[in-house]
Amino acid sequence: MPGLYLGLMSGTSLDGVDAVLARFPTQDRIEVLAHCHQPFEAELRAELLALNAAGPNEAHRMALAANAVARCYAAVAGQAMDGITESVQALGAHGQTIRHQPLAFDGCGYSIQLLNGSLLAELTGVDVVCDFRNRDLAAGGQGAPLVPAFHRALFGQAGRDIVALNIGGFSNVSLLGADGSTRGFDCGPGNCLMDLWIAERRGLPYDADGAWAASGQVLSALLQAQLAEPWFALPPPRSTGRDLFSLDWLLGHVNKHAPGAKPEDIQATLLELTVETIAPHVGTPAELLVCGGGALNGRLMQRLQQRLPSTLVLSTAARGLPPMQVEAAAFAWLAKRFVKREPGNLEAVTGARGPRMLGALYPA
Repeated sequence: MPGLYLGLMSGTSLDGVDAVLARFPTQDRIEVLAHCHQPFEAELRAELLALNAAGPNEAHRMALAANAVARCYAAVAGQAMDGITESVQALGAHGQTIRHQPLAFDGCGYSIQLLNGSLLAELTGVDVVCDFRNRDLAAGGQGAPLVPAFHRALFGQAGRDIVALNIGGFSNVSLLGADGSTRGFDCGPGNCLMDLWIAERRGLPYDADGAWAASGQVLSALLQAQLAEPWFALPPPRSTGRDLFSLDWLLGHVNKHAPGAKPEDIQATLLELTVETIAPHVGTPAELLVCGGGALNGRLMQRLQQRLPSTLVLSTAARGLPPMQVEAAAFAWLAKRFVKREPGNLEAVTGARGPRMLGALYPA
């Protein structure tokens, strides 16, 4: 019987940690035994958000935050493994991204995911595989996105063009060609700017079902100014993060291009920005399978379907894996790849010089 693997993921939305305990009976099948979610405590969430920008005493704060992330991960892992008698082969843990600067400064750049892997192994008693992105960076890649290989294995269909779309804090696509080809890249902000705006103006963590955005009108001048951001013109392979698309970036555009606008109109425009930075890259596939928190935003899903009328827009739940489980499941799959000494990246996606084993091992 195939072994069990545990995946742990906390994304750029900073909503907390998802754990998926799974086995992989075949290369293209997954059996999920447990899924658990735990929100970050408000103090830790605020510190992780603050560490996305330069600040005082960063090294000290980053070290303590990495410990706190490990403890949070361990708690969720414990919930997922509760009552499981079969041994877990390995735990794949993403860590919390606070900086992402691929290929910058010295030709290699860096991507920082906060996580104390040693502490996580100590607390869980399971082999921990983490630090997945830096091996791809060392080989000249973007270090992201890493999920297209998993999307291909799980959602690819011979003879049909399928696109898997993850909308977390940022959005990324996996273009799963009918011919077996796979491409993927970041599109831009997913939920992050909408979350920042509703937190700024209404004190809420997110716009439930996109209702606030649906109550507003899109501001064309603001949208066009945002779309003029040079990053959107970069060809793949490409990736991004809060280093660029921050609250300062958002407020700078609002103050310049939409001073005095209704807050709900800003929210509607930010939702449309997410749609307009995804749709041109999708083409006309048979299906667009959406995962991440964006799949739970009814207004966003509606706008994607309207923007892509010839494509069936579905949650990944319709294909067997609920949207909030997909990324954590991907890191369980990547942990399995590491244990089996198999590469986890796709050079056509990240731009790396070739396939590489991803991750570093912290034995239990």
